[in-house]
Amino acid sequence: MTPPGDIAGASDVRCLRPDRLELGEGIRWTDRGVVLVDILAGRLLAADGDPGDPLRELARLPHPLGAVAPVAGTSDTWVAAAGTGFCLLTPGEAPRPLARPEEDAVRPLRMNDATADPSGRFWAGSMSYDADPDAGSLYRLDHDGTAVRVLDGITVPNGPAFTADGDVMYLADSARGVVRRHFVDPVTAAVGSSEVFVTVDDGSPDGMVVDVEGAVWIAVWGTGTVRRYLPDGRLDRTVRLPARQPAGVCLQGDLLHITTARVGLAHPGADDGALFTVRVDVPGRIASAYVVQEPVPSLREAS
Repeated sequence: MTPPGDIAGASDVRCLRPDRLELGEGIRWTDRGVVLVDILAGRLLAADGDPGDPLRELARLPHPLGAVAPVAGTSDTWVAAAGTGFCLLTPGEAPRPLARPEEDAVRPLRMNDATADPSGRFWAGSMSYDADPDAGSLYRLDHDGTAVRVLDGITVPNGPAFTADGDVMYLADSARGVVRRHFVDPVTAAVGSSEVFVTVDDGSPDGMVVDVEGAVWIAVWGTGTVRRYLPDGRLDRTVRLPARQPAGVCLQGDLLHITTARVGLAHPGADDGALFTVRVDVPGRIASAYVVQEPVPSLREAS
């Protein structure tokens, strides 16, 4: 193992694709390859082909797109946290809405980061466009397409990320610099007690992924770093990037992919907004799919 504080794989950090995203996030290794989003541009992108090829656009929405997960049992349909709620995306077709829990919010809200848990439910956070304190929530999209508010009083939710058995969920409130560990019943999806996992003082914890050893890789916005924390919260290692705003991470086996952002930078550097890759010595698992047990009409149409 690399000693704490050392730069993991610095000589192997690669930025080969020519794309520069405004707000690259929601990167996932799925059974259909690696996908990611440019949130504010509403773009769903695939990182396939040759490592130096441009990203391939799968879909574009007229509102922000936070993250997606593949829909199990389909070949090309995704469930998405987008706009004020959830929808289904199939390339070449119009989005099919499922639920819009933030449609009538007093302040304009949008969906942010999201992921499917190992049981096939889809979890997503919401936030205000101006990051108003406590305006955001965490929602769970159940197998029947019903959206349930699970937590509220969050300012900028990022993650969530789940352990392999689904009984622990990590969720960041980026604006507060805190990542909390929530204990979840993997059968009922009930969220129980929680505790502080990590507090970040020099930046904002953003996208996260859990590796096969249960450690959590966290993109730390504003610091140009991705950090690996052990299950007990100790910092294990740091990857340093030539970009100031790391926003999302995923593990494709032993390849750590990192999205970054240019938004908000008065003078973006050449690598701000790029997609980076570094080889690490602890791999990750393929992202979970959204599982439908009682299809609603939109899901039947998509299958």
